[in-house]
Amino acid sequence: MAGRPLPPLTPEHLLRAYAAGIFPMAERRDDPAIHWVDPRRRGVFPLDGFRISRSLARAIRRNDYAITADTDFAAVVAACAARPETWINAPIAELYAGLHRAGHAHSVELRGLDGALLGGVYGVTLGAAFFGESMFSRRRDASKVALAWLVHRLRAGGFTLFDTQFLTPHLASLGAIEIGRAEYHRRLAEAVSRSARWDPPGYAPDRQAVAAGLDAAPAA
Repeated sequence: MAGRPLPPLTPEHLLRAYAAGIFPMAERRDDPAIHWVDPRRRGVFPLDGFRISRSLARAIRRNDYAITADTDFAAVVAACAARPETWINAPIAELYAGLHRAGHAHSVELRGLDGALLGGVYGVTLGAAFFGESMFSRRRDASKVALAWLVHRLRAGGFTLFDTQFLTPHLASLGAIEIGRAEYHRRLAEAVSRSARWDPPGYAPDRQAVAAGLDAAPAA
């Protein structure tokens, strides 16, 4: 006798998975299956250790772009998935859309002065933890600039953990490090027990402050 089909995954299931230290991936875009991953070694960004080179600081200070947050979450996810090999399939994209509607998934967008989407990053928030999912660039350094603005926002909002899932040479060049599974789970438990704000009151980011790696001035 055939077993009962499993109930469909929901955004709530996804949040519980993140709280337990696991995240979903697909083998490829057209594979409907979802696999759960709990790496033995985990990539994280120390929020006070994001590395801003001189060239990146110059790119941040330029006035030829605009930074927005949560204005086109679906477009950022779609752009991140628009590559020859991706772990973002349709069920995963829909789950993140549900988390976004529930206020637990967010995006930072970098736009040209004509409004075109040039780069961005998105991830999931739970307590004081931010789980970075993916980023993309359609212009040189666009994802790095968006990432710098994201780190600035997370620091201003009181986040304590920025999970990058895996450590890549690109992320390591920006200050990301690798820690073991047990240490990651310890940091995760501490972060999800705290509260943080994606939109902290009075948050008014400034190009110079972001380029210098400084926190935003407190609201008057």
